[in-house]
Amino acid sequence: MGIAKNKIIVLVLLALTQFLVVLDSSIVNVALPAIKESLGFTDASLQWILTAYVLTFGGFLLLGGRAADLYGRRKVLVIGLSGFTLTSLLIGLSQSSESFIVLRALQGLTAAFMSPAAMSVLLTTFNEGAERTRALSVWTIVAAGGGAAGVLLGGIITQLFGWHWDFFINVPIGILAVIGIMKYVPAHAKEESDKNLDLPGAALITSGLIALVYAISQAPEAGIADPYVLLTLLSAVILIAAFIYNESRVRHPLVPLSVFRLRNVSGGNLIMIPAMAGMLGMFYFISLYLQNILHFSPIQSGLAFLPFPIILGIVSWNAPKLVDRFGIKKLLIVGTILPTIGIGLFTLLPLQGSYIVNILPSIILIPTGMGLFFLSAILAATSGVPARESGLVSGLINTSQQVGGALGIAVLAGVAAFATGTSTGPEAQLAGFHAAFMAATLLMIGALAIALFVIKVPKK
Repeated sequence: MGIAKNKIIVLVLLALTQFLVVLDSSIVNVALPAIKESLGFTDASLQWILTAYVLTFGGFLLLGGRAADLYGRRKVLVIGLSGFTLTSLLIGLSQSSESFIVLRALQGLTAAFMSPAAMSVLLTTFNEGAERTRALSVWTIVAAGGGAAGVLLGGIITQLFGWHWDFFINVPIGILAVIGIMKYVPAHAKEESDKNLDLPGAALITSGLIALVYAISQAPEAGIADPYVLLTLLSAVILIAAFIYNESRVRHPLVPLSVFRLRNVSGGNLIMIPAMAGMLGMFYFISLYLQNILHFSPIQSGLAFLPFPIILGIVSWNAPKLVDRFGIKKLLIVGTILPTIGIGLFTLLPLQGSYIVNILPSIILIPTGMGLFFLSAILAATSGVPARESGLVSGLINTSQQVGGALGIAVLAGVAAFATGTSTGPEAQLAGFHAAFMAATLLMIGALAIALFVIKVPKK
């Protein structure tokens, strides 16, 4: 089924918006050594360059998605995008590690409003069926491929212009996107008439998620039995439980629990958490392996990922045809098995590794699987949902992705730190990487189990 020209323009603008969001979760991977040296980060604090962004992004996504439904999707999208552009400029001007982390957290907050608003516009613009599946395949290329493109661009920009330009590049793109959205994306009239926003629920789930990720990130250094870590974990459990109770009792919930009665909505969100934890952590540690162990330059590290977005784009573009032929469940299973094998191969990385032998096979397997996985998971998590809850469901699927990413980086960095110990030599670093990749492989096996036993074949 073809897509009208004006819808194509809207899709390009929405994809560009999502590209910025995903780009900034990965573009700093290759720049980590340069940022560390420039701003005086320690090894322990370095992961917060990534975690601060994905933590606030994941924590506020449900609020951002609901706000888009209640106050206008285009309005929330433009406000979020404008804030994202401004914080990108300020990050590029940072002079200290403390200001950098604070601004990264603020950047994640603005992204939490623009991303679900953009996906909500997509869901309400394209009719469910072949038209929406094709639009979501483009979204998948951008959402999944943006991570690999970020590593590639980050390497080139960091070496040629300095790490500051990894963020300055967002400014002209963001300005052009805001202008295009104001011109081509119509203001939406299908918002709910009741403007009550569940602020207590938003506060509970946001603080609960932040406490959970913070506790996990501190556990490897302080020890899981540390009273402060245990207290933070307990606080996270209490806050999340209070959020669920609040949602079951409040008149205008942030997340109507009834949406989880749709089995595939629950399964599609659930599978995103371990899958994103494994995949996003993979980018982080492979970037460090290439530079710290194989001594690749930033540009070489970026070019090492060049096949990734190409393969991902080809597979994602053809994925709708495969969905029609084989169905969501089969593609989701295959799309989980291939990255599991690819990440598993990284547990065998040697000190004197070869890109062709040790890296490239996984760089082929992982994006092939991801192209099938993301479209299938998003279709499962968004099908059969009424338009009035499109922002909510967009926020849910994005939250699952980003919380999975935040937890993944925290858990895998903790596992790597525990395996590395106090030594700083290449052998110790490699031992840490191996442990992290093993943990990522186990997470992917968990995602495979969900694909096999939770997702059901939807009715035609």
